[in-house]
Amino acid sequence: MTNLSVNINKIATLRNARGENRPDVCVVALDSERFGADGITVHPRPDERHIRRDDVFRLRPLLRSEFNIEGYPDERLIDIVLQVRPTQVTLVPDAPGVLTSSAGWDVQANGEFLSALVEKFKEAGVRTSIFVAADVDTVKAAAATGADRVELYTKPFADLYPTRPEEAVAPYVEAADAARRLGLGVNAGHDLSLDNLAFFSSRIPFLSEVSIGHALICDALYLGLEETIRRYKACLNPNTRIL
Repeated sequence: MTNLSVNINKIATLRNARGENRPDVCVVALDSERFGADGITVHPRPDERHIRRDDVFRLRPLLRSEFNIEGYPDERLIDIVLQVRPTQVTLVPDAPGVLTSSAGWDVQANGEFLSALVEKFKEAGVRTSIFVAADVDTVKAAAATGADRVELYTKPFADLYPTRPEEAVAPYVEAADAARRLGLGVNAGHDLSLDNLAFFSSRIPFLSEVSIGHALICDALYLGLEETIRRYKACLNPNTRIL
């Protein structure tokens, strides 16, 4: 079974456009759980253009599923994670002003930095995942940090999938197999959608988790949140009856 973690950043973006509390990210998170989500992901950026620091603290006591906080591990994020103690922290190499994640870590160049963070978070009882490209050497370097999981950056797969699906997924299968042999769990995320998720999942059936936000929320505008989550879950676990 592969878990679906719903990233609710875009819900917060919509709320922030009016400066009020509609839609309420806590209500949407709880509804997502009720509709079948296995986890909730947030990315509290320094500029708080979507998820805010106080959202993270409001969500933590309410959630019954896994809580994943992702972001660049500056002192601000480290403090949030150590206070909130989510199920998982996903370390992403985002510069403060970027629009969205656009690359995985150069783990070889940042190994000492990442190893110290992994140790800190694991001492706090937080599972650690490192956001990486689908590259075997990078996966090996991530394993050397002591991390629990890697999250494979899937935009290159999504870009190539419409024309050359087997070529698109091949490096991900190789990287995921390497991660599994090294004892790492395998997550995936970025530009996964109803168009490509079933194919990707079928080639890496031992995926632990996918984190999906933008595409899922776009689909929910037309399908509704409950039906959208049902369809994403069906892509991940086609042999499981989803009510």
